[in-house]
Amino acid sequence: MAALKERLRRREPVLAPGVYDALSALLAEQAGFEALYLSGGAVAYTLLGRSDVGLTTATETAEVLARITDRVALPVIVDGDTGYGNALNTQRTVRSFERAGAAMIQLEDQGFPKRCGHLAGKTLVPVHEMCGKLRAALDARHDDGTLILARTDAVAVEGLDAAIERAEAYLACGVDALFIEAVVSAADMDRVCDRFAARVPLLANMVEGGRTPIQSAAELGARGYRIVIYPGGTVRFASRQLQRYFAGLRADGSTRAFQQEMNNFDALNRLIGTPQLLDAGRRYAADD
Repeated sequence: MAALKERLRRREPVLAPGVYDALSALLAEQAGFEALYLSGGAVAYTLLGRSDVGLTTATETAEVLARITDRVALPVIVDGDTGYGNALNTQRTVRSFERAGAAMIQLEDQGFPKRCGHLAGKTLVPVHEMCGKLRAALDARHDDGTLILARTDAVAVEGLDAAIERAEAYLACGVDALFIEAVVSAADMDRVCDRFAARVPLLANMVEGGRTPIQSAAELGARGYRIVIYPGGTVRFASRQLQRYFAGLRADGSTRAFQQEMNNFDALNRLIGTPQLLDAGRRYAADD
């Protein structure tokens, strides 16, 4: 947890890919990333096969998070949605996510039912209500190395000026990072960074097909962002490849056409550490 807090003191942005289970997290860790991002959307897509419209529970997300942090050592930024209720619910969510190993917990100011930040039709809670949730979240954590990230979805509802005002109020609560969602232009990104980047870590959300222009981590870092996430790209890529795989298997009755694109049985076992796991089992089974 403290490792992410220390890392965010550097100007170079942290690039955190979206993951949705222990296997995707392991692959990201093996690829050399410094942090991971678990979104509520990714949990809804993969756990329920449903849209990001507030259907998941805090318990479901905490269980996914716990499986990830049990398998990898990287810090995980986790989407806590609206805190799953009022300020008291938010406190329970923070404690649950902290026990599950969260390095940073994101909380947003949407009303219920919440939805993906790049979908239309969002609503917002009053600023004072969100500030109460954020203060409750900060009070609930056991370790100040567990960071609280405040997100506002006000751009799409009230405009950028209102989003900046909300972000100022949230920063005054003492949060560790800010996230102004669905900024629609590079000029607006610069305006956000000019206002906040020297004062607090800012998060940029890159959604393929979303409202914010896609830029590289280096480009966003030059603007002033210190956290860059690609939260749903992993699921979007995997879903496209699985469509190909299932269509091919259904048409041909075989996976022969895909075998050069797959890890075979032995390769997959090496990837997930099966030989080391079996060695550990033999050591524990050996007589003293």
